[in-house]
Amino acid sequence: ANLLPILCIGESEAERTGPNTLAIIAGQLDASMPDGATGDTLVIAYEPIWAIGTGRVPTLDQIIETHDMIRAELAKRFGAEGDKIRILYGGSVKPNNAAEIFTAKNVDGALVGGASLKAADFQPIIDALQAS
Repeated sequence: ANLLPILCIGESEAERTGPNTLAIIAGQLDASMPDGATGDTLVIAYEPIWAIGTGRVPTLDQIIETHDMIRAELAKRFGAEGDKIRILYGGSVKPNNAAEIFTAKNVDGALVGGASLKAADFQPIIDALQAS
């Protein structure tokens, strides 16, 4: 049907404050990725549950750490093809934080929720991605 699935993974607030955040996310990723996935057949979105629609966002360092871990897991499982699978960030992406989020090496875009409903909010996010 020419659909491109977006696999969303992310932790609860209790999991974020605990010692095993990356292991939890890696476990979600490992259990959910289809064998033989490619950059043409799969997109990953890191969406911390506690940030969705709350206006709260992980620190840039937390986003970088998580996206780097996801990229490493993709490379481990799929080799060079893992570099072609896009990793999006989702979770309260707004005009005022998008440019900073897009500076992270393994952030390939955003999965935008509420901010996509108003052109005045969504356009600056698009502009920030194009500028990155």
